[in-house]
Amino acid sequence: MTAHPNISDPCPKTRVMARWATIAALLAVVVIMLGAWTRLVHAGLGCPDWPGCYGFLTVPQSDAHIAIANARFPETPVVVEKGWPEMIHRYAAGTLGLIVFGLAGYALRHRRSGVPVKLSLFIAGFIILQGAFGMWTVTLKLWPQVVALHLLGGFTTLSLLTLLTLRLRGRLRSPGPEPRGLARGSMRPWLYGGLLLVAVQIALGAWTAANYAAVACTDLPTCQGQWWPEGMDFRHGFDIAQHVGPNYLGGQLTADGRVAIHVTHRLGAVIVLGYLSLLLAILWRHREEHGLSGSITLVAAALSAQIALGLANVLFHIPLPVAVAHNAMGAGLLLSVIHLIWQYHRLSLAHRAQAEQTTTINREVTA
Repeated sequence: MTAHPNISDPCPKTRVMARWATIAALLAVVVIMLGAWTRLVHAGLGCPDWPGCYGFLTVPQSDAHIAIANARFPETPVVVEKGWPEMIHRYAAGTLGLIVFGLAGYALRHRRSGVPVKLSLFIAGFIILQGAFGMWTVTLKLWPQVVALHLLGGFTTLSLLTLLTLRLRGRLRSPGPEPRGLARGSMRPWLYGGLLLVAVQIALGAWTAANYAAVACTDLPTCQGQWWPEGMDFRHGFDIAQHVGPNYLGGQLTADGRVAIHVTHRLGAVIVLGYLSLLLAILWRHREEHGLSGSITLVAAALSAQIALGLANVLFHIPLPVAVAHNAMGAGLLLSVIHLIWQYHRLSLAHRAQAEQTTTINREVTA
């Protein structure tokens, strides 16, 4: 990771690291989309081993290599069209891992420059755990618990990289105009409540995807013609202790269990929509006080797009581009909420510092 910063640049180390952290965050979005693509084309077991594919570094394509691969894994014969989505996803994830390790090494090397060392090292450690979940996803034959945790791990990695980017770019930001006053009642708990709801909804989406429950309801606003479908099996649908294997490609849950998962995901979407809409409306009314108009608009746009994509998924029966975009926009909504909280926190600190400075000056004048 090299660069040739301007000698007059006061923060060359931070600037270089911020650039690479941004690249890593963008690549994490691509990895999430590739993971969704792999899952949606039913290629999660396109390569039955890990980290290679049938013992090769790439998908076997020649007759000789395919013969060797089929001999190694007679129960899962080679399907080249299934192998490539899986391997492309792995290549992208591997590249992301290398960049993250590079960031951690760079932070350690330049720790005296004030770059975020602990966060960088934590992300590197989390990437190792995420890689392990990627391996278990394959070796445990798409066991829903592991698949869901692997999906959540991808969103967590993206969130951490975004936080790292915000911290680095915050150090580079030149002082702007004095912050305006924030509302007396702190909105921070409500903002974190919104973040929690979005995270829970993403977890429900991950569980829906892991159990192939997205197509359990094909009509709107009802499900199978009923507002509350009869026979929904929540106990079976949310049984996290289900046994491992032999193969969960396509899912093993009963139809009633999948309907329960799908309906729960829909209800979660309604709750998130209602909560965030109310929260954004309150923040918008006081936008002149805190100067968060841009961040509020960003969350509103991401929320609207995500709801529209979710509805399109059902109405058009999970078309691949829309389903992949729905996953990507889930990440977009999460990041927009994180950005809003970050901006609110930054302005709160700036306003507090300004207030303390004013108090100190007044004391000195009256002393």
